[in-house]
Amino acid sequence: MANEDKKSGARIEDAIKAVASHNMAEHQYGQYFYHEHEEEADHEHDEFQYDGPLEENPLWIQDNVHLTSVGIDIGSSGTQVIFSRIHLRRLSEELTSRYYVVSREQLYLSPVSLTPYASETRIDDDRLREIIAEAYEGAGLKKDDIDTGAVILTGEALRRENAQGISAMLSEAGGEFVCATAGHHMESMLAAYGSGAAQASLDLGRRVLNIDIGGGTTKLGLLQGGKVLTTAAVHIGGRLQVTEDGVIVRLDPAGRTHARRAGFDWKLGDRINPDDLDKVADVMADTLVAALTQRPIPHDVEHLYLTDPILDFGDVGGMMFSGGVAEYVYDREQRDFGDMGRRLGRAIARKVEAGRFPWPLLPARECIRATALGASEYSVQLSGNTSYISNPGVLLPRRNLQVLSPPFECGEEIDAAGLAKAIRSHRKAFELEDAETEIALALRWTGAPAYERIHAFAQGVVEGLSDKIAAGKPIYVMLDGDVAQTLGAVIREDCGVQSEILVIDGVMLMDFDYIDLGKVRVPSYTVPVTIKSLVFSEDPRGPRSKEIIHHREHDHGHSHGHSHGHSHGHGHSHGHGHSHSHD
Repeated sequence: MANEDKKSGARIEDAIKAVASHNMAEHQYGQYFYHEHEEEADHEHDEFQYDGPLEENPLWIQDNVHLTSVGIDIGSSGTQVIFSRIHLRRLSEELTSRYYVVSREQLYLSPVSLTPYASETRIDDDRLREIIAEAYEGAGLKKDDIDTGAVILTGEALRRENAQGISAMLSEAGGEFVCATAGHHMESMLAAYGSGAAQASLDLGRRVLNIDIGGGTTKLGLLQGGKVLTTAAVHIGGRLQVTEDGVIVRLDPAGRTHARRAGFDWKLGDRINPDDLDKVADVMADTLVAALTQRPIPHDVEHLYLTDPILDFGDVGGMMFSGGVAEYVYDREQRDFGDMGRRLGRAIARKVEAGRFPWPLLPARECIRATALGASEYSVQLSGNTSYISNPGVLLPRRNLQVLSPPFECGEEIDAAGLAKAIRSHRKAFELEDAETEIALALRWTGAPAYERIHAFAQGVVEGLSDKIAAGKPIYVMLDGDVAQTLGAVIREDCGVQSEILVIDGVMLMDFDYIDLGKVRVPSYTVPVTIKSLVFSEDPRGPRSKEIIHHREHDHGHSHGHSHGHSHGHGHSHGHGHSHSHD
């Protein structure tokens, strides 16, 4: 009997080892659905039980995926962490493999802490790490519980000399697929989504201008139909000047500029009359009005733009304020934290009441938490479940893939040579001709999924990436259509490509995006795609850079235009207890 028990125990141990060491291939044959496995597996499992309600049925789970996401916003004056639960659903009745965000649940909102500075030029990384750890503890979550998310440095925090290292460090501490992101355009986009302005543009059926005023910068996002059309940033914020007991203890260069515009030559250590602070706040509010309404923009205002300005807002149906200063614009906060936040917010509210802005004020939704919410909830898409992934263990996960979106329109007959030329020209324009550099091609597919068309499309991709294929490098192709599985198979079988191949569909990307790809999720067979920007100075997603790329493409016989609107939304990406903060 003892021998039988030993044999039975050995069989159980063998079965456990088989389950723990299996890979994606076994799932194709229905094996090993209900189990856990080790970290080095080439995929992840959506949580469900075999018996139970509909929501726990594997077939339901294929169409419904839940992700736990984190947004870490390190602003000029405030740092906060927000955890969200995102529900994405495949609209199977529409015969599509694309997943859409259908609901978001806020799991935990950390208190807003002062962004810690070790000096005028450095962020205190030790204290910042403690703040983030306290937020995870407060949420009852570990980094392994996080599926996606973003760390975003904004405003004046972005200018600190260790900003890039801080973002990378917190990305690693936050979870395997939490990405580092920065840049004025990315922040503007995340704030616009997180504030509720995107939803307002849908509800109104009109354009909405989101004005996010933080500690160091004001971010502008113009939205229509739930998508961000364009963004910009101006050097106006609530914490460019800080006083303690009437003495200036912090004065950023832009803060000194605004003081001079009001007739004051302030320096650190100066004792300031409260009435003078009010005068400077009023001038800052006037400057914001001029930056938004006067065309041409006055020269002394134009230089305060940190990006190309938005010259024509079009038919705007309303404006919404977000950011820490918006708490005062909407009279939701009364406390004074020794900076210009309360004064600036109240000055702007007076300008609104006096009709100085040409658009009606929309009700407040999210103010101080807008950017963090955007980073938590809108920086992720989910691939379709008809992907082609030749070797998940080798291809996934992947970090920091730069996206290239060659301009190519699918005609009734696919021009393989034209697609190849578009790919090569775009790689040249972006100086990514090196075969060693990994890139993700984002391509549009339209029209019938006929074999002749898909085969010609595959030939164009293969010819455009011939140097990478010759070097044995992996191929990453992102489609917005639903032909990924067939296209990947044609590239492998009919075109004879031996490199590892990943083709996923159901995602919408554009030039200047960077993406992280997570492991395949079973049983939905989807891949989390986190969208971000890795630019730690001037974000190239501005109008001027788009024009440069457009002209380069035009020289090659192509034209290309786009607006930036992900399913977040960034985030990517966009984005991003009130103890203090205006960013």
